[in-house]
Amino acid sequence: MPALSAYIYMKEYMETGMKDRKGEPLPAWKKGLLTAALGLLAVTLAAGVRSGRTGDGGRRELAAPAYGERASEGAVPAGEEAESPRSRTSGESRESKRIALTFDDGPHPVYTERLLDGLAERGVKATFFLLGCNIEGNEEIVRRIAEEGHLIGNHTWYHVDITTLTQEEACAEIQDTSRKITEITGQPVEYVRPPFGNWNRELECEVMMIPIFWSVDTLDWSTRNADRLVDQVVSEAEENDIILMHDSYDSTVKAALRIVDLLQAEGYEFVTADELILE
Repeated sequence: MPALSAYIYMKEYMETGMKDRKGEPLPAWKKGLLTAALGLLAVTLAAGVRSGRTGDGGRRELAAPAYGERASEGAVPAGEEAESPRSRTSGESRESKRIALTFDDGPHPVYTERLLDGLAERGVKATFFLLGCNIEGNEEIVRRIAEEGHLIGNHTWYHVDITTLTQEEACAEIQDTSRKITEITGQPVEYVRPPFGNWNRELECEVMMIPIFWSVDTLDWSTRNADRLVDQVVSEAEENDIILMHDSYDSTVKAALRIVDLLQAEGYEFVTADELILE
């Protein structure tokens, strides 16, 4: 379970004095980020994980901040979901149930813009995890994603398993992608979704980022069937879910917009993923 492993690792790291690879104490700002991340992990673990959910292609990713999408990696461990503070009414009912759509592997020169058009028509914000290698030639799409209020995250440069790389190579995958996005949008990149859900806990790059995982995987890259995707998500979706899709297929765009229409009719509000993990 990535969140639990990250929590244990970070807690042990903090207890040993939080030093870098050279044995020097970390600067105060890094210590602050680690402390905040540990607190977020503790809240996430307390919330629990629903059984029966898998990551992309069986990947074991969760909608939670823990360092760490398309190879088989095992199912999400079974467990009972604890009651979330957002799900308790305390005598009052929420006006809407919140949920997030996330899209990996973009930007695509055709389908991402079609998706953006549909989201704009519906007043919906989503989260896009971009591949650095797909940005060149699609800079205007990246700029549009940011200008229309969507959240942009890092999905590495070449969609590689960073645990198979040297530390220098792995950091370059992440930093080069963030740098390219920031050059276009003028905004820092604070979130990452490492491919295949694999994260090297020893990785120390210059910029610390918060990973965002998922709780509902559509496996859209394998089915390419809009009707099936819609049925799956609408039947499985629950409040505070983070839904994993890819803006690389026509079937995904069609399904995503139908999902929005159907879930909005059920009282769901679509938000960017950071709104779900940082509260």
